Amino acid sequence: MILQALKEYYDRKAADPESQMAPPGFEWKEIPFVIVLKPDGTPVNIEPTHETGAKAYLVPQAIKKTINVEANLLWDNPEYVLGVVLKGKKRSDKKTDDDIKKRVSEQHTSFIKRIDSIGDISDAGLQAVKRFLQIENKVSLFQTTGEQWIKLLDSGSNVTFKLAGDSGLVFERPAVKSAIQSANEESTEEIITCMVTGQKDYIQLVHPSIRRIFGGKAEANIVSFNLGAFRSFGKDQGANAPVGKKAAFAYTTALNHLLAKDSTQRMQVGDASTVFWAGKANDLEQQLSDFFSEPPKDDPDRGVRAVESLFKSIKNGTIFADENQKNRFYVLGLSPNSSRIAIRFWIVGTIAEVGIRIFQHFNDTKIIPPKNNKNDWPKWQSLNALLAATANETKYDKNKPNLVYYRGRYFDVKPNLAGDIMRTILEGLPYPQSLLQAAVRRIRAEHEITYPRAALIKACISRSTRLKKPNIKEELQMSLDENNTNISYRLGRLFATLEKIQQEANPGINATIRDRFYGAASGTPVAVFGNLMRLKNHHLAKLESAGRRVFFEKRLGQIIDGVEAKMAFPTHLSLEDQGRFAIGYYHQMQDFFTKK
Repeated sequence: MILQALKEYYDRKAADPESQMAPPGFEWKEIPFVIVLKPDGTPVNIEPTHETGAKAYLVPQAIKKTINVEANLLWDNPEYVLGVVLKGKKRSDKKTDDDIKKRVSEQHTSFIKRIDSIGDISDAGLQAVKRFLQIENKVSLFQTTGEQWIKLLDSGSNVTFKLAGDSGLVFERPAVKSAIQSANEESTEEIITCMVTGQKDYIQLVHPSIRRIFGGKAEANIVSFNLGAFRSFGKDQGANAPVGKKAAFAYTTALNHLLAKDSTQRMQVGDASTVFWAGKANDLEQQLSDFFSEPPKDDPDRGVRAVESLFKSIKNGTIFADENQKNRFYVLGLSPNSSRIAIRFWIVGTIAEVGIRIFQHFNDTKIIPPKNNKNDWPKWQSLNALLAATANETKYDKNKPNLVYYRGRYFDVKPNLAGDIMRTILEGLPYPQSLLQAAVRRIRAEHEITYPRAALIKACISRSTRLKKPNIKEELQMSLDENNTNISYRLGRLFATLEKIQQEANPGINATIRDRFYGAASGTPVAVFGNLMRLKNHHLAKLESAGRRVFFEKRLGQIIDGVEAKMAFPTHLSLEDQGRFAIGYYHQMQDFFTKK
């Protein structure tokens, strides 16, 4: 299903000339340096392709590099192209300088043979390259190119050729490009029925590599069989899962296109590199990242606009249009796993289904924002904001792929939690229990109920209640609910009121009852609330305003009526009840700061 969906996406994008989807036999690759040749093969100079970053070209598809010597066609690193040993080259202690020189010589010979394999084409550009490669001491010809030659050797970057006077590269010349395409269609492999398309095709024994998986190797595979334990009936490599050459190229090209560093259809969810696309072009392909990712600094309201646009589409009914009911939407989460790529999650639904589930997530997390918004919290919280609310701040460590970056800081999130949240959001499932547990634990440790934590706890409890009691759409409201008789919610309100009384009785106090008693009050109320209720009489007596004393006494009476109806203070609160306690506290505190 995954490979089929990627193949269909490739076909859709390949039909659009503006999509820049690579045709069969080619791929986009950054080429930092270009050697300019005269028709007789003499090098003129070395041109950098861009001042600030290498330019990407549509190059002949790369050979999958292993320990064997295999060259790319008309482009590669300086060792293959020029036969020059790079300075600072990594090598094992057992290899001598002669061993290194011998291997580089083999690499250069392989590069020459690869060019010869496309045939003797009467093209001036290709003939210039062949004449250049026949020069024995070609490296000495670059001594006059100065700075660019030094940069090429120091970087070891990819290099290719251009004929002097041409605007394009040699492999972009029509005759050369046609020859490359013809060579790509030829194969000596077995013809099989492709498991992706169901059509006859040459088998792809080794699939092209997938790149840019965060935390993994530079290149890896989804489909590969490199050990005997993975093979069946003596079949070798890709014969264990027969995929045709065309389908293998299509799905890997589509996935690499989605994973490109400038792609708007990818985002990082914890350790999962997440890509998404639709069966037919749809705005959700561009918006999904805006919903959950951190907004760019030059446009901090992008995520807010995306969410509000979604709410508007639900309200006016455009999300339920027939085309959105039929158009399928795919979300694929990938994470590194040795030399392979692990599928973390695979979510399929229609545009309407996915849109409604995202809407439900933001509706569940909707809670009154703090009145004194000193942290400048946005109206809608990104996925990283919610994850950071459950974790402790830490230093960056490249060996921890589950780190979350939020507002210039790193947070050590529980493994797999990010992927689990994304899956539950897009599938409309209850949030993982570990999410609520992590949020409650951070509150008990830091004695602070931040806006993201309150939003997250409200969402977790609302979804859990909705699953158990479908007739209750939302147990916890966006703001203070004086009609909510849940004892845990009432106790949270009571604790906030007691703290507010203490603050007004002792202006400028450094530590309140929240700093000393929050953990016990939210976990084992009976152990502390008796003492706190006696202490509040002392604080009320210190208030200079009689009106404030009357206000607080009425508020306490309204809250305690609900507690007494439940037979006094409970001995302990469950995890969800601790969450309700936190929301009650948060709601009551925000109500104190609301102008009546």
